[in-house]
Amino acid sequence: MSNKTVVMSLRGLNRTYNVAEGAQLEVLKGVDLDLYAGEVVGLVGPSGSGKSSLLHCVGLLETSEEAQLIIDGEDLTRANDKLRTRARLTKIGFVYQFHHLLPEFTALGNVALPQRVLGRSVREAEARAKALLEQVGLGERLNHQPAQLSGGEQQRVAIARALVNSPRLLLADEPTGNLDPDTSKQVFEALKQTVRHQQVAALIATHNLELARHMDRVVTIQNGKLTELSTSAV
Repeated sequence: MSNKTVVMSLRGLNRTYNVAEGAQLEVLKGVDLDLYAGEVVGLVGPSGSGKSSLLHCVGLLETSEEAQLIIDGEDLTRANDKLRTRARLTKIGFVYQFHHLLPEFTALGNVALPQRVLGRSVREAEARAKALLEQVGLGERLNHQPAQLSGGEQQRVAIARALVNSPRLLLADEPTGNLDPDTSKQVFEALKQTVRHQQVAALIATHNLELARHMDRVVTIQNGKLTELSTSAV
């Protein structure tokens, strides 16, 4: 990966939580991670191992004073709230286990919304949203509301929404966790193809080891340390 563009560089992430009176749980111990343009990296491990903590810190939802975090060439290590909010809107896309689509909006409206937040015109926002929905195979479902879509379709809308502002980094937390195996594969393929097309760096936390085997790299957290695994050994 040395000849590829580094999108996200993390150095020295430590994360400790207070779990009881005077007791602390150290879940991340000096974690380093680089993510590259156009690659999909799987993050696996048991519940409580620190996967969500890692995603939240990389996604600027939690802070760690000691860690250095650079996204798309910008050092966000000690960024203030305003800069962190701006980075989350323009540099980072999020996909969750639950799609969190707005029920009163159509698929097109849900995907166009982040563009409107950035100040794009309705015409510009909807054109960009339409192109992405077509890319994830929903060109015929633009005007359907979430309740009119299947679970897999709803999650593909969520992926399109996460990518509509052209982020450099995509973070996903169990994006296929509520889907059956066949639908999971379809949604993952749509995500992977879109990541490749847009040259986004993607970090995907998942318990689905079958999906993890189809990612470019797989990392796991063991005793607070990040370890890279062979995809064939997952």
